[in-house]
Amino acid sequence: MQYRSTDSKNIINILSKLAILPIIALIILLSIKFKIVINMRTLSNFSVIFTSIILEALPFIFIGSLISSLIQLFVSEETLAKILPKNKLLALMAASVVGVFLPICECAIIPIAKRLIKKGVPVGVATTFMLATPIINPVVILSTYYAFSNNIQFLFLRISGGIVAAIIIGFIISTLDKNKDEVLKSTDYDFDDDLCLCGTSHNYSEKKSKISTLFDTVGSEFLDVSKYVILGAMLSAIFQVLVSRDSLNYLGNNSLLSVVAMMSLAFLLSICSEADAFIASTFVGQFTNGSIIAFLIFGPMLDIKNTLMLIGAFKKRYILLLLVSICVICYLIGSSINIIEIVRFFK
Repeated sequence: MQYRSTDSKNIINILSKLAILPIIALIILLSIKFKIVINMRTLSNFSVIFTSIILEALPFIFIGSLISSLIQLFVSEETLAKILPKNKLLALMAASVVGVFLPICECAIIPIAKRLIKKGVPVGVATTFMLATPIINPVVILSTYYAFSNNIQFLFLRISGGIVAAIIIGFIISTLDKNKDEVLKSTDYDFDDDLCLCGTSHNYSEKKSKISTLFDTVGSEFLDVSKYVILGAMLSAIFQVLVSRDSLNYLGNNSLLSVVAMMSLAFLLSICSEADAFIASTFVGQFTNGSIIAFLIFGPMLDIKNTLMLIGAFKKRYILLLLVSICVICYLIGSSINIIEIVRFFK
């Protein structure tokens, strides 16, 4: 069934790219409405923002690709299943932090979670692992710290918010979907468990050395992720130089709408967690802190690519429950941060 997996992967990549079109259309419409004129100063500002995002993000993308590939090559799902406690609550807590030691790429985390469920790991625990790992791995922690100019507040809120969200969502899933047969698709038409959107098969042949496979995996993953980061950097720069300050202030300063806007942006851009902080940091001062944290938590949990992969691996009930839970919990976290800041301001 490899050809089906390849076709599915190609479809996902095409749809992921098409999903950017609404953002481009929105930027063009705003530019026309506010009669924005492109001049040399605008182009200069665009190039500075775009170049700075790319130069800051690429080293972390490479490090993340390398470590992620090493983990996928040398750490098995059996090992992960063994280290998780049997107690439900302890297992959820452990699953939410084990990603600190396992920086796995976002596109590979869904097939890994699926295999964990097949091997007997509770559905809720595997879900928590799937959601938390892309947020709390060491490369993401380092890149977030660097992107926000050593601002501990954003780093702390991202890590703590991601862990809390993953545990709550995992608990909800474990309460409503307890049986693996209720969540896993049993049809043959499925995404290959060993194929991720990095463009690399994770089914390693004995004929091919692990070193050779490592280089192939790192190269493919780095190039694939870089495409989305470049596109995200371009859109972020365009958005900031073309959209008027009045428009940004109206949306960005609204405690509730700003969270929805940044979550929507994270979903459409589909940027890897190793680099999304560099995009988010460009909105500091223009959007509420809660909306930026929502972007940093929501994006790694749910985007265009991950949604399409979920459709290929899991049943509709589980997917719907997961999507609703992620949207609601991340929105509540972002809005709560904004409300707390407003209360502090008026004290």
